[in-house]
Amino acid sequence: MRAYEMSAAAGLDSWKSVERPNPEPGRGQVLVRMRAASLNYRDLLICEGRYPFAINLDRMVPVSDGAGEIVALGEGVRRFTGGERVAGIFSQSWLGGAQVADMWLTALGGAIDGVLTEYRVFDEDGLVTLPDHLSFEEGATLPCAAVTAWNALYGLKLLRAGETVLTLGTGGVSIFAIQLAHAAGARVIATSSSDAKLEKARALGANETINYRTHPDWEQEVRRLTDGVDHVVEVGGTGTLPRSIASTRPGGHVGLIGLLAQGEAIDPLAILGASCIVRGVAVGSREMFEDMNRSIALHAIKPVIDRVYGFDEAPAALAALAEASHVGKIVIRIG
Repeated sequence: MRAYEMSAAAGLDSWKSVERPNPEPGRGQVLVRMRAASLNYRDLLICEGRYPFAINLDRMVPVSDGAGEIVALGEGVRRFTGGERVAGIFSQSWLGGAQVADMWLTALGGAIDGVLTEYRVFDEDGLVTLPDHLSFEEGATLPCAAVTAWNALYGLKLLRAGETVLTLGTGGVSIFAIQLAHAAGARVIATSSSDAKLEKARALGANETINYRTHPDWEQEVRRLTDGVDHVVEVGGTGTLPRSIASTRPGGHVGLIGLLAQGEAIDPLAILGASCIVRGVAVGSREMFEDMNRSIALHAIKPVIDRVYGFDEAPAALAALAEASHVGKIVIRIG
């Protein structure tokens, strides 16, 4: 079978196409024919040697997010019968409840092989079935970005209809947050540096939009529109976190996800003054994934895909991710 491997953090040249033996499922395992994979900013961080969590660069298969169909069952498998359309969960050991201690040691495309391969063996517990209305390409966008957005909105402080959600930018997590919050009946305020991208955000359910180049002190614009938001989906990191905190109402929740924007260390007095909750959001569990899929199916939510690349074009897809001009997800069709 064909696969991609990376053996060093060599930037955009990290991924190399290789041939590997076809795997076979053992007891409690299933063999998945991978049909599509989608990229996350994490993949770029790993290639550039900037990823802060556990990784294994010894011929690692990259990419955490993929979808396919079960083509063979090992002995003793009970959750599947064969032929199901599935996606792998980001952390193969986090099935439910609080975040598990070994989460980063079982994360696909990091500490263990990912999904940029024609076939992959999974433990039966490490998969969820896809909503029926989604293609493989759409289903491949869910494991990291969508589950992260769901965790930010429901993992600690449940989003309620009528509450206000602030999203930053138009990457995968933020776009899913707009769609999921809109489906829940929340008011959504979206930020971006591009008016064209903000128009797309409005089409997906954003009620108000803020161009942060026009309004560099965008938290003031948020406060002009609201008395403070209930939830912030914070993908910027230190460069945007102080403004996100200043945008919340007392008791509001900031889901800290990304590290796209660089800045000074946060002053803890800002959190004290805002009386908000700042919580690290590290994707989510299989239970969260399954809960989210029920909502996606009920509301017929369709993931936003910016562009689909062929399997041979995977390095070009990684380069497109680095350009950061996309809205939604970049997908690689495997077969």
